[in-house]
Amino acid sequence: MRSKLVRNRIFALIFAAAAAIPALAAPPAPPAITAKDRAAILDDLLAALRETYVFPETSQKMEEHVRRQLASGAYDQLGTMDVFVEKLTADLQSVSHDLHLRVGFNPERPAAEGKEPTPEEQQARYVAESRRDNHCFHKVEHLAGNIGYLKLDCFAPAEVGGATAVAAMSFLSGSDALIFDLRDNGGGSPSMIQLLTSYLVAEEPVHLNSFYVRKGDKTEQFWTHAWVPGTRLPAVPVFVLTSGRTFSAAEEFTYNLKNMKRATIVGENTGGGAHPVNFHQVEGYPVGMSLPFGRAVNPITGTNWEGTGIAPDVAVPVAEALTAAHTRALAAITEKATDPERKAELEFVRGLLEDRGKPVTLAAADLQAFAGTYGPRTIILEGGELWYQRGRGRKQKLHPVGQDRFLVGDLDDFRIRFERDASGAVVRLVAIYPDHEEPNARGAE
Repeated sequence: MRSKLVRNRIFALIFAAAAAIPALAAPPAPPAITAKDRAAILDDLLAALRETYVFPETSQKMEEHVRRQLASGAYDQLGTMDVFVEKLTADLQSVSHDLHLRVGFNPERPAAEGKEPTPEEQQARYVAESRRDNHCFHKVEHLAGNIGYLKLDCFAPAEVGGATAVAAMSFLSGSDALIFDLRDNGGGSPSMIQLLTSYLVAEEPVHLNSFYVRKGDKTEQFWTHAWVPGTRLPAVPVFVLTSGRTFSAAEEFTYNLKNMKRATIVGENTGGGAHPVNFHQVEGYPVGMSLPFGRAVNPITGTNWEGTGIAPDVAVPVAEALTAAHTRALAAITEKATDPERKAELEFVRGLLEDRGKPVTLAAADLQAFAGTYGPRTIILEGGELWYQRGRGRKQKLHPVGQDRFLVGDLDDFRIRFERDASGAVVRLVAIYPDHEEPNARGAE
């Protein structure tokens, strides 16, 4: 019997962390497989499906299909373990349409009986791998306009990655809006969903989701926590970025927030996997199966996202999702702002984001016209590009966003406009800030 921690390991690792954590060494060549092996593996897997798979009728149909395939000789030419399990996965999914249901060849799991790592050894290995990957917390940033940004590429179990989650939410605690980037998140543990979502609601526990478990005919509920370390942000606007790779637990997080009307979903339709899984190991073989044992039941909709995915509120190409969410976050904050200076700052940043989305290309002769000294500021043409430097400060690349307008490096509180005389010659540089402008005549010190 595997421990709960090992179940969480499989839940998190198969669908997310395995894609993010590189292998330490090349795996051995897949072993050859005989007709006897294929029959034994099938018998083992089908017995597990009959006992546990979330939909018993579907389980029966899958069994009938793969047994017909076996009898017809469809597997006879599949001479290695990896090719056989790949075909078996395709056949099972052709009936179930369940992307969580997969059979895999795992060369790291010994085939010999009695040599399987203990649950404690498996858990220790996962914890070490997860730590090296920072528990999938891949980027935490403070974006222009005081927008918090978290790129999370899996949901590690809270008992493993909870401290990192708390640290990330502490970093973001002063934000006026939050963006959760789940575009590369393949899933993980519901315990991390509970922890992160608890920061987005008030102290009164909220029912997030339930999992109906076929075996035993029981239901397990998941609620937010009544207490979390640090500051809750129940009122800040929340945006979730999604793609077709957003799957499983990442979809649950998205689906929960969308139906609670707690977040705006930006990006593309998600993958469509709503079944929690356990890992089933085939006895005597380095073959295992991710086995959906239940289904998600949202307390608001009474259903889930299986097979359909989650449609975004704002549909944009994946590559444009962050900018689209950032722009909408700024608009939401601006609408609520009462301080004129704060409003001006937010409008400035919104204009800057708009400019970044519409870069232009200028000819070398056009760029040469801007090079020169403007008070304490110097514009340098170098390598076919314009660079800005003030005094002895660091040089920063200028990005043209118009014939005479430029963004400065990655700065979000400063841009430049050049002005010309009646003949068209550049005579002035105007440094533009959110609350004022500083003109500098060309050649003036």
